[in-house]
Amino acid sequence: MDQRISFVTLAVADLDATRRFYLDGLGWEAEFIEPGDVIMIRAGEHLILSLWVEDHFEAEVGPIGRGDGVAPFTIAHNVASPEEVDAVLASARAAGADPVSDGEQREWGGYTGYFGDPDGHRWEIAYNSSPIGQIVLPAT
Repeated sequence: MDQRISFVTLAVADLDATRRFYLDGLGWEAEFIEPGDVIMIRAGEHLILSLWVEDHFEAEVGPIGRGDGVAPFTIAHNVASPEEVDAVLASARAAGADPVSDGEQREWGGYTGYFGDPDGHRWEIAYNSSPIGQIVLPAT
């Protein structure tokens, strides 16, 4: 198996709210939309973010675990500066993200903040000046 990820799929409760948040609010562009089913967004050179209606997700993948708290994963979007972290968080807030935590300096040396999409999936917006943080940035 090649060492890569091709799709990240998130189950969503309301596809219209999800579309408004990602496409209208954040300004992203869909590669594919099947109304009432899925929105697919190119999130990298070889990576698709797939936003799939919950009941269709459950029919194929299995029951979604529900309960209190945050799902035990984040999706990270790395940027080139702390100022960009703050700008992206402001953009997410304007798009209706809730909750949104302000960017802050982390003990490991980075600067990060978080927002939740309409289904509560947590996005980390991060500036990481270390070599591992730099390899994920697009070439300029």
